[in-house]
Amino acid sequence: MKETLIRALSGLIYVLLLIACLFNEHALIILFFGFGLICMGEFKKLIQLRSIIPYFLFILLYLVFGYWQLVLNTNTGLDEATQILMVITIFVELFLIKDLFSEKTIPLFSSKRFILTTFYISSAFVFLILIANYHHTYNPSILLGSFILVWINDSFAYLVGKNFGKQKLFEKISPKKTVEGFLGGLFFSCIASYFIATFTETLNFTNWLILSIIISVFGTLGDLIESKFKRQANVKDSGIIMPGHGGLLDRLDSIIFAAPFIYLFLRILQYVS
Repeated sequence: MKETLIRALSGLIYVLLLIACLFNEHALIILFFGFGLICMGEFKKLIQLRSIIPYFLFILLYLVFGYWQLVLNTNTGLDEATQILMVITIFVELFLIKDLFSEKTIPLFSSKRFILTTFYISSAFVFLILIANYHHTYNPSILLGSFILVWINDSFAYLVGKNFGKQKLFEKISPKKTVEGFLGGLFFSCIASYFIATFTETLNFTNWLILSIIISVFGTLGDLIESKFKRQANVKDSGIIMPGHGGLLDRLDSIIFAAPFIYLFLRILQYVS
């Protein structure tokens, strides 16, 4: 009972802090900057990388590609570079998906560790704050809606999987995840997209429905990939910063992995609209 209460309290603090900071762009930038540094530290431990260079690369990417465009509201010389960063990030994540399906372990040779810290962790936080800058105007509704879809997907995947799950999704990596749970999370995320579209005016229902599918699929893959990193490191959680939940990376792994794909979809919408 005490453990459940601690878990609920730490989770509530995390959610309230996130929602409160979403409605001020400077608060959001500071929050995600702190989140990024914490996640970087947790991930470096998982892959056994002691160098401090990833921290400097994170700060550089975050300030140049994120802060510059969000706060200064200018894309001068950065729009094309941001698209290149997005393409590289997606390619790195596609290779992680390949490793998830085809490799017994994810190869972690020296250069790949720096690639992962840069284009798996650092760039994800850039795209998270740029999602809130859709149409070059700060609007937290899409980012908030994305987080809500992640929470709904995770919650219902757990509930459906626990009560009806029989077929394992990736038993060797995450024994508790089931195909039924994944489909349940996806189904309820699609339903939630209707209500999100009703209360927000930034995107219509069709776009939110597509986003719910993107978030469910790539969020689940991100969760599995982080689980594989933890299994290789022989640890249960990425950290201890959130009592009852583990590390911050454990809570953000889904949205981190889905972020560049969400941003890609929003860029496509800008071009076709």
